[in-house]
Amino acid sequence: MNQWITFAIGFMAQLLFSARLVSQWFLSEKAKKVETPVMFWKLSLLASILLFTYGYLREDLAIMLGQFLIYGVYWRNLSIQNEWKNRRFIFKLLVVLFPILIISYIAIFGRLDWKDLVKGDNIAPWMIALGIFGQLVYTCRFFYQWYYAEKFHKSTLPKGFWILSLMGSSLLFTYGIFRKDPVLISAHFFGGIIYTRDLYLSKRTEAKASN
Repeated sequence: MNQWITFAIGFMAQLLFSARLVSQWFLSEKAKKVETPVMFWKLSLLASILLFTYGYLREDLAIMLGQFLIYGVYWRNLSIQNEWKNRRFIFKLLVVLFPILIISYIAIFGRLDWKDLVKGDNIAPWMIALGIFGQLVYTCRFFYQWYYAEKFHKSTLPKGFWILSLMGSSLLFTYGIFRKDPVLISAHFFGGIIYTRDLYLSKRTEAKASN
C-alpha cells in the first residue's frame, strides 16, 4: 500500500486518540480535577481499530500488540459507565464487527510474514524489544485502570494511570525516533504534555482530600 495512505491511517488514529485526550483535559481543567468523559472511551475504541490497521501495514508488532491487548478494556469502561447499552446499533456493530473483519482479512489475504516480526528481519531485535517493552508499559496503564474501575465500580483515571502513561509514552517516543515513525513521535510528544498535566491535577486533588 502507498506509504502516504499508511501514514494517513496512522495519523487519523492518533487524531482520534488526541481528541479523546483533549476532551478529557478540557473537562478536567474545568472541574479542577481529573474527569473521564464517555467520549474518551468511544474515541478510544475507534482509534484502536485504525491504529491496529496502521501497525499491520507498517509491519510493527509493538503497535499491533498494544491495540490487541487493550481493546476489551475500552469496551468494559463503557459498560461500567452504563453507556454501552445506550449506544446506537451502528456504533455497536462497528466496534464488534470491525476487529473480526480485520483478523479475517489478515488470516485469509494477509501477506505479512509473521516470523519476520519476531526474528528481526523487518526491524532490529533490540528495537523490537524496546517497542514491545514500551507498549507493554503503556498498555498496563489501562489494565491498572480496569482493576481500579472494577474495584470501586467507577470508570475513572487514577494517578497510577498517568504515571504509567508518562513512562510508556516516553519509551514509545524514543522507539518512534529510532523507527523514524512520524505518527508515534507526534502522538507521544503531545500525549506526554497532557499526561504530565493530569498527573499534576491528580496529585493536587489528593492533597486537597487529605487536608
